[in-house]
Amino acid sequence: MTRCVVVGSGAREHALAWGLAKSSDVVVTPGNAGIAAHGLTCVDTPATQLDADLFVIGPELPLTQGLADELRAQGKLVLGPGVDGARLEASKAFMKQFLADAGVPTAHFGVFDQADGALDFLATMSPPYVIKTDGLAAGKGVLVTTDFDEACADVRDKLSGNAFGQAGTTIVIEEGLDGEECSLLVLCDGDRCVPLVPAQDFKRVGDGDTGANTGGMGAYAPMTTMTENDVAEVMASIVAPTLQELRRRHIDFRGVLYAGVMMTSRGPRLLEYNVRFGDPETEVLVPLYGADLYDLLAATAAGRLGGVPRTTGLSAVTVVLSSFGYPESPRRGDVIGGLGEDGQLASPLEGVTIFHAGTTRDQQGRFLTHGGRVLAVTAVGESLAQARERAYGAAARVSFDGCVMRHDIARSAT
Repeated sequence: MTRCVVVGSGAREHALAWGLAKSSDVVVTPGNAGIAAHGLTCVDTPATQLDADLFVIGPELPLTQGLADELRAQGKLVLGPGVDGARLEASKAFMKQFLADAGVPTAHFGVFDQADGALDFLATMSPPYVIKTDGLAAGKGVLVTTDFDEACADVRDKLSGNAFGQAGTTIVIEEGLDGEECSLLVLCDGDRCVPLVPAQDFKRVGDGDTGANTGGMGAYAPMTTMTENDVAEVMASIVAPTLQELRRRHIDFRGVLYAGVMMTSRGPRLLEYNVRFGDPETEVLVPLYGADLYDLLAATAAGRLGGVPRTTGLSAVTVVLSSFGYPESPRRGDVIGGLGEDGQLASPLEGVTIFHAGTTRDQQGRFLTHGGRVLAVTAVGESLAQARERAYGAAARVSFDGCVMRHDIARSAT
């Protein structure tokens, strides 16, 4: 049997390891308590000291630090771009200039490291105002607001270093776009690319897209409003010129190009790129590819992608359960009820899998909250409505003090 190493410790890595284990022997480094309880091997050994047929790097930080480059220098097969490709996510200012060079349609923008120029530019914009940190901010570095004074305060807070340290001392201000947002994850093998099923995630902490931006409170796939023609248009107008520009710059991108796209009345516009599997999108996408996941990712890493991969034909919904105080000041250490020894539902429901994002276990073996996002409750179904019903039915069987969750994931799509 083939052997695969998954790098990371969240629900995304739990989902990847769970999916890959259907056809491969999987090791996760470092993993977490819920991944280990699910029967998957977790080790503290660095990836560079492990051997496997395929390495899948989950989070953005090790990619921007060169882990993929280091593993490839050892002769390993790796899913994930090198430092040069990872700059598309590591710096939003770099990404926006890259898009301009590639001719990719995106929002009108400006890049600033001084407050006076940023505030002058902001005054020329119409609401909603969008202010982004340049560097990595774990999905929390974006403010979207219609309040000009709030936008100005955010500019000052970020550029001072108070909000996100050095990651925020350069910012991107861009126009707000109309339309519906889509997450299109595209596998790229350095030459060819194929899209996965379009998904939609829910970034705001509260129902009705209210409250602070988060790393993601839930997702569903396939996205019902994205047609095959829509996907083809995104691939032609956004992804294809991006790959052409990557090749022009001699960047061999082998991994996941995650396009956050706004489907506007003027056509698709790229909001931003990530260079890895999204979270929580991974939790709804992995169950749709069955036992083919290893072969698909290995082919991507090896530069031998084929056609658009087949799916199970099912739909999937993920509901994220987060700690009290998330996202500003999440509390740790609350006992999680409703889980069995394996970290799954003590009273199982058909089609449901619990992916652990931030959990640990105490000396009595109880699962405790250990991060902002705690669990990603995922369900598949013959229809989106069935998947949603199962996901919320499962979420109702899990409990911990102060649990934060949205109640409207995929509601408008069913």
